[in-house]
Amino acid sequence: MIAMLLGLLQEAQHLGPSSPFEVEFGLIFWTWLVFIGLFLVLKKYAWPAILSATEERERKIARQLGEAEKMNAEAMAALEEHKRLLVGAKEDAAALVNEAKTVAQKERETMLAKAREDQGQILERAKREIAAERERALTEIRQEAVDLSLAAASRLVDANLDDEANRKLVVDYLGSVESGR
Repeated sequence: MIAMLLGLLQEAQHLGPSSPFEVEFGLIFWTWLVFIGLFLVLKKYAWPAILSATEERERKIARQLGEAEKMNAEAMAALEEHKRLLVGAKEDAAALVNEAKTVAQKERETMLAKAREDQGQILERAKREIAAERERALTEIRQEAVDLSLAAASRLVDANLDDEANRKLVVDYLGSVESGR
């Protein structure tokens, strides 16, 4: 059988067309017969599987496109929300800065007023202390003047008057001198 096929094959090679434009109806018949047979086998077994796989892929792509559009819409909504929140945050920050400036200005004014008040109190206290020191100094000077006057008078008078009487005399005299001013 193999020998027979080899013989037919060799004979077919010698009997082939002599020109590429020469038509062989036997070859055309067998080509169409193989094509139609292959087409029918593919149509019955392969075509439904290929078609279902293609349709499934089409549905999957459509579903993915829908999900992508939904995610895109959600992302756009989130972006708009983010922009709105950012504007709100900027407004809040500006309000906080303005409020802080106002509070700082009020605090500054309060501190300046307190410093002025403290300055006035310190000045008044210093004036009172100066007046009191002046009075004390004047009292000491008067006392010293009285003591000096008494010492001078006791040396001049050589009289035997007591110290208290001399003191009263000088204080009265100095009082009359001060009232005369």
